[in-house]
Amino acid sequence: MMRIFTRSEIEKAVVPQEVIAALERGFVAYSRGEVATPPVGYLRFDDPPGDLHIKYGHRRGDDTFVIKIASGFYDNPRLGLGTGNGMMIVLSARTGAPIATLLDEACLTDLRTAAAGAVAAKYLAPRAIEAIGIIGGGVQARLQLDLLRHVTPCRRALIWARNPDQAKAYRVEGFEVEPVRSVADLARRCNLIVTTTAARAALLKASDVRPGTHITAVGADAPGKQELEAELFRKAQVRVVDSRSQCFDHGDAVHALKAGLVQEKDFVELGEVIANPSLGRARDDQISIVDLTGLAIQDIEIAKLACQTLMKGART
Repeated sequence: MMRIFTRSEIEKAVVPQEVIAALERGFVAYSRGEVATPPVGYLRFDDPPGDLHIKYGHRRGDDTFVIKIASGFYDNPRLGLGTGNGMMIVLSARTGAPIATLLDEACLTDLRTAAAGAVAAKYLAPRAIEAIGIIGGGVQARLQLDLLRHVTPCRRALIWARNPDQAKAYRVEGFEVEPVRSVADLARRCNLIVTTTAARAALLKASDVRPGTHITAVGADAPGKQELEAELFRKAQVRVVDSRSQCFDHGDAVHALKAGLVQEKDFVELGEVIANPSLGRARDDQISIVDLTGLAIQDIEIAKLACQTLMKGART
């Protein structure tokens, strides 16, 4: 019989460190061709502004497969609602029968996205991080910084958001946080930067990024979105994507490719870097970029973790 689990149950079932470790394994499996992931389903809404993503897939050898439905409606805070919502459905890879519906209201999507940022920093960030820069002031902006605590001892952060009040209200336990007035100021003072917005025009300029900086770009997860100036990819020495097929279609990297600033051969996948770190940063004075568009393997791995814990608890 299929079980249905609520957000409050799900949040108790997942441990960030376990998610980070599972995603590392998942990225490697994806880059080795061990994951079946059909093209992402995408719907865009203009009034009110929003989008819907459907991601699904199966990791070879798993007993289950996962379908994830996730929406983001950006005017929701005006209504007192969260921006994201959705669910994950876990099904048997032997019979096709549904096993569990995780009514996570996007909390698993948020967590797996932040965990991917932690994985990117673990393998690509410079050894000595002076300050962490967060561009954006929403849920993902907080989670990215929160999960970075598991891969770096740095506890100093600068935050920029379009809404100054949002930046001033930004708090993450254990971190010293300073709001700044401009992205340029943030870039000059930080050597680990994470972008977490739904921007459709570049926010982070190549001229503002100093040598030795690592950038994790999270927001350009759909056609038309962009957070990084295309010139940044030419300036960077290390260019990493979570998926070539996705990032060359709708990630930040596609803007640089269309402009002829870089070529597809200039990129490696995050799973390849995890399996062979020599493909990543060679020196601390290099600029590195990881373009994350969000993969079904992330949903597969976090849904498996949550489902295993929840089903075990349901039987006891």
